[in-house]
Amino acid sequence: MNPNKRLDERLTPLLSSFLEKGPAGCACTVVQRGEVIYNETLGYADLERKKEITPDTIYRIYSMTKVITCAAALMLYEKGLYLLNDPLEEYLPAFKNLQTFRDNENGTKSLSSVSNPILIKDLFTMTSGLTYPGDGTETERGTRSLLERVKREELDMQTLAGGLASIPLEFDPGTRWKYGFSHDVLTALIEVLTGQTIGEFLQKEIFDPLGMLDTSFRITEDKRDRLCTIYDRPEGGAITPNTKTDASYQPGSRYESGGGGLLSTIGDYSRFAQLLARGGEYEGVRLLSSKTIQLMATNHLNPQQLKDFNWQQMRGYGYGLGVRVMLDRAEGGSNSSIGEFGWAGLAGSYMLVDPKEELSVVYMQQLLPSQEPYIHPRLRATIYGALA
Repeated sequence: MNPNKRLDERLTPLLSSFLEKGPAGCACTVVQRGEVIYNETLGYADLERKKEITPDTIYRIYSMTKVITCAAALMLYEKGLYLLNDPLEEYLPAFKNLQTFRDNENGTKSLSSVSNPILIKDLFTMTSGLTYPGDGTETERGTRSLLERVKREELDMQTLAGGLASIPLEFDPGTRWKYGFSHDVLTALIEVLTGQTIGEFLQKEIFDPLGMLDTSFRITEDKRDRLCTIYDRPEGGAITPNTKTDASYQPGSRYESGGGGLLSTIGDYSRFAQLLARGGEYEGVRLLSSKTIQLMATNHLNPQQLKDFNWQQMRGYGYGLGVRVMLDRAEGGSNSSIGEFGWAGLAGSYMLVDPKEELSVVYMQQLLPSQEPYIHPRLRATIYGALA
């Protein structure tokens, strides 16, 4: 039985099962060695209007934006505009004289200078000490206040980066791993190096060359009806539309998050994923060398940082330059290849790239919480189980 038929017989029922207690609709595209071996859309982009998911449905891809941003930054690395071990402060002076919180013997915390500067590679690998907003630490609380102001005033990425530089880091750069705004600061670096906004640079250097016609930071009026509704579904609860997520996508917003702000279709993102799976070239367009993609998909975390990178769905994985990287199939309970890599988005979108198999997988849905630990490993297991 060929992989196409096996995928039809196994993957479609799995996707259908997701819809029973998960998203209102979903889509999945699997490409191997340039051939589309699976392409399916199921369910609804708008449940209330009974509007079905179609190949041109537009999704909020959230953190799958990060992989595009890191690829863009690596294109500049290949031009010699910076080195990974360069201190960030040489390019963004606001990041000089950083401070961090340290624990005292009496259980309190105090501020002191960092023991080493943020290196550019720390932005790629989430080892910078920057965080996302939250309530757990002083750094998270400071970041929450900053983001509220940035979004309220619709400020740009340079302003966000400058504000982050004023907040004490959660740890000395290069010592721990924590998910956060590192890739948004990498966005600010791209803008400084190129003299363009991140939206302008991505459009010119990645989206136009690859024919990604529906990938952008904004939703225009002519495409608004194609934007998939995003739904909330608390565990055991009913599915309801979420109407609070879309301010930054509107015309006029200057907030272009390289860490989570792009909209895209499954076809567009599959083009980008195929480029990575095929050594940096897609349909005659080369954006990166295969050696640079190998560097991207190499684990860059030390043992302590790997302990920090302990999410349930990341068992067996390390972390490279903006992507998870499969290191241990036994630990991960995974039938995928060593070295397969990718990332996911807040609302459940998922990308997997396997250079050994010249395989790319892109899955799209719009659900909060995403059910990622349940859905994504099952997608991986079923797809690899269908390969010859």
